[in-house]
Amino acid sequence: MSFWKRLFGGAEESVPEAKERTLLNLRVGDFVTYDLADYEVTGKIHYNDSGYFWDAYQLAADGKIRWLSVELDDELEVGMYETVRVPGLEPGSKKVTYDGRTYYLEEQGRAYVKAEGRSENVHGKNVDYYDYMDDSEEHFLSVEVWGGDVEVSYGYEIEEYEITVLAGS
Repeated sequence: MSFWKRLFGGAEESVPEAKERTLLNLRVGDFVTYDLADYEVTGKIHYNDSGYFWDAYQLAADGKIRWLSVELDDELEVGMYETVRVPGLEPGSKKVTYDGRTYYLEEQGRAYVKAEGRSENVHGKNVDYYDYMDDSEEHFLSVEVWGGDVEVSYGYEIEEYEITVLAGS
């Protein structure tokens, strides 16, 4: 305690304990490195489909936006996604063709979202989602319907060790 605080009083200052950042607790303002590029976490969307949770982190670097999907099912599932255009796509179709591959509907539902950072505009909304996978089970399409807006992202699975996390705060 400093001399002045002892003389005039004052509460002891407590320094919060630093918590190691992982893919499961990233925050807006953190940084991640993937494929030799550094990205800032500029947004976060936390999805809740009847008690089943997953997160998507908006990553930005040099004007490029990617989405890091993190889901803890029986094991940690991590994917990297980029927004794409798929003309004529009907959300919920049993199969979709994109970039020469055929994708099949694997999962669909509705989730309530909490969002922050650049993604804050969807906070408190519901989203209908449709997840597609190709025959190799290595390529994915994620289709989200926000009101009347349809967003499509192409993605692929990555390993946790491919991401390096640096806490920004």
